Amino acid sequence: MIKYLGSKSRLVPVIGEIAAVLGGQGTALDLFTGTTRVAQEMKRRGLFTTAVDTATYSEVFARCYIETDGAALDAGQLEEALAHLSRLPGRAGYFTETFCVRSRFLQPFNGERVDAIREAIETDYAGTDLYPVLLTSLLEAADRVDSTTGLQMAYLKSWAPRSYKPLELRPPALLAGEGRALRADARQIAGRLGRFDLAYLDPPYNQHRYFTNYHLWETLVRWDAPAHYGVACKRVDSREDETKSVFNSKREMPAVLAELIGRLDCRLLVLSYNSEAWIERGDLEQMCSVHGFVRTLAFDSRRYVGAQIGVHNPRGERVGEVSHLHNLEYLIVAGAERDVVAATAGFAAAGAPAAPGPVPSR
Repeated sequence: MIKYLGSKSRLVPVIGEIAAVLGGQGTALDLFTGTTRVAQEMKRRGLFTTAVDTATYSEVFARCYIETDGAALDAGQLEEALAHLSRLPGRAGYFTETFCVRSRFLQPFNGERVDAIREAIETDYAGTDLYPVLLTSLLEAADRVDSTTGLQMAYLKSWAPRSYKPLELRPPALLAGEGRALRADARQIAGRLGRFDLAYLDPPYNQHRYFTNYHLWETLVRWDAPAHYGVACKRVDSREDETKSVFNSKREMPAVLAELIGRLDCRLLVLSYNSEAWIERGDLEQMCSVHGFVRTLAFDSRRYVGAQIGVHNPRGERVGEVSHLHNLEYLIVAGAERDVVAATAGFAAAGAPAAPGPVPSR
């Protein structure tokens, strides 16, 4: 799975245990699914999962990991397709010129392979069941040899050691069972999706926009060779209002989140948030209380790597020091008291002594 801002990899086991209260049956919703880490865990727990996001690359991940039935996909055909794509000689194109020459996100020899493989996927596999799976394989392969801290607003001044490795296509770890992938705005679709046994929300916490933070993946999936600007060669449409989210506005976000929470129809609501974000814990709990009894879990977490290396100006010069390395990740669980107590029994409520259970490691 790709490096991702706000990744919930540490909380996935906890969310999985919360989902287990449903007994491996029912439906789940991941409304800001990103790389689908949480949606995959809910699917793994036996829930029919709907994964929603506005990003095109996120839709591809959801079609691969959530919508595709790993037990039904022909493994031989996938292996053959990956072998065919892996044998293709590199060919410099838009991706190489833009992201490896004009900028330095990948080394040119790997950029040439991305160009060749991506074009072949579009030509040979568009419209097939293999299409999202092969795209996911390419995205993850490119991420393993990039030269960033995980965000694509900038790249490292010197090539990262991993960037010298040759790009390698691997089969994604597919899950048995079906699900649903939707590319849509959470605000517009939340009230039209019906009732869920479990609804999970991981909204953006601050002003950092996923559309610009992961513009390479957006372009690699769309394969539209957009005009670009700046040192990082960001897509010009990132300047347009339609690619901006109200969840990145400190003034508007709290009211919008409260409205969204209120529109969801679910037995159990789980909201993840961060102690450094715009909304205080008490306000979040009040928002979630429309669904009934509320309990908040808190987990110590290392800050994202970009927040651990200090403050730098546009020339890459360090101009500020790191203030702290850890924060708290909140999971706010709401619903009928019986369900909430059962779902959170193995964990410590925020402010309480630690309880036994598979809490994320520090």
